[in-house]
Amino acid sequence: MKKYQFLFKGLLLILFSLAVSCQSEDEPVIYQEGSTEYVNSWMYEQMKKYYLWSENMPDRTSLSLDSKEYFKKLLQADDRFSYATHVSSPDTFPKSIRSSYGFDMAVIEHEGQVYGMVLFVLSDSPAERNGMKRGQLIKSVNGTVFNRQNFERLYLDLGHSDQAKLVVAEYSSSSGFSAAKEIEIIRGFTFSQPMLHKVILNNTEKTGYLSIPHFDIGLASPLLQVFQDFKNQAVTKIIVDLRYNGGGDVSSAAALSIILAPDIKPDNLFIKFKGNKNGGLVNKSFKEALEMNEPSVSYDALRAAHPAIQEVYVLCGSHTASASEIIINNLKPFMKVITIGEKTVGKDVAGFAIEDNRISGQQGWVLYPVIYKLFNAADEGNYNMGITPSVILNEIQDLEIFPLGDTREILIHQALNGAPAAKKSANSSVHLIPVKANYNDADSLLQVNFN
Repeated sequence: MKKYQFLFKGLLLILFSLAVSCQSEDEPVIYQEGSTEYVNSWMYEQMKKYYLWSENMPDRTSLSLDSKEYFKKLLQADDRFSYATHVSSPDTFPKSIRSSYGFDMAVIEHEGQVYGMVLFVLSDSPAERNGMKRGQLIKSVNGTVFNRQNFERLYLDLGHSDQAKLVVAEYSSSSGFSAAKEIEIIRGFTFSQPMLHKVILNNTEKTGYLSIPHFDIGLASPLLQVFQDFKNQAVTKIIVDLRYNGGGDVSSAAALSIILAPDIKPDNLFIKFKGNKNGGLVNKSFKEALEMNEPSVSYDALRAAHPAIQEVYVLCGSHTASASEIIINNLKPFMKVITIGEKTVGKDVAGFAIEDNRISGQQGWVLYPVIYKLFNAADEGNYNMGITPSVILNEIQDLEIFPLGDTREILIHQALNGAPAAKKSANSSVHLIPVKANYNDADSLLQVNFN
């Protein structure tokens, strides 16, 4: 009898151990509030739920890692755009020359001398307030002259600095180089940007030219005004300059698309968002995409401003990204899109901010993961390597480049005349030097809100 009692007690002990073991596996581990493990376990759960490539994520790994490094370990190897920020770590926020000072630049070489060439200056930015403008040549940064060995470092350092001393000069084919001058520039904020627009008369044809620096929420109303003016002046061609537009809001991109596309209806499919098994597929028509963030201007009002066109010319380049690439890709099922310039960035992704607000009164980490891949109505997408333009043309043909909107400017000349402009010859004295540094502007990925 004792033998059976012993066996019975042993069986109970095994069953109890199994029950405790199962319970401990099922119940989440509770970490001390505010600890690194507390933060990292939250990061892991959010990424596992929302991240486009969640199925490829590694195991939780070591939750005691620094949170910035831990987040990086969760990312797909070729993910260029997901990031995480914390108010106590300024280095986690995206930085670039544009976001710091308000200008974009390329690196060129002329007769053995390396320069930074200013390509675009934001309105009312630290750069503009200090007299910087398109076409200027930057000879040195903080006393260090550009050369073949240091240009990459100077480019990166400039984007991550808070102030800089630049020596700049100007060049024109008629008068040559100007005297060099020093500019001291301090990092600062740049707010909403006006669009540059004009009607160009080329022989007897009227062309509406529009340069958009960024797709801000609220852009639908000024777009409506611009295109009403274009229509009143009977333009028959449209050039949209997106060379320096790093993205922004999908609704303002939809507003422009509604104006441009011929013969569309409000319920025509405009964009597809494809996520993981949790995010699924989200389809948005032109009208639905507009109303996500642009409810003050109606679809019908925008359609009424449609000019008499069947095709659109889009100027693009290595700073064209996100919402700008949506204009190129998502108009294709509805009209001919003629792109001129250089290959775009390749931001074919979207997401939304995920905030850690579990501790009352404290700002936690904010995650900006890639959640969706973007496709057009014909299910065309996957341009993560960039969109190659219809006409490949480098805007830097000489030391002198012309202002945006100037008919002498090489890409505008190409769009206006419809025939290849003179491309740079092999014997040209100006050579573009590619910057290997990943261009990281303020729009790391398209932000969406489906609420």
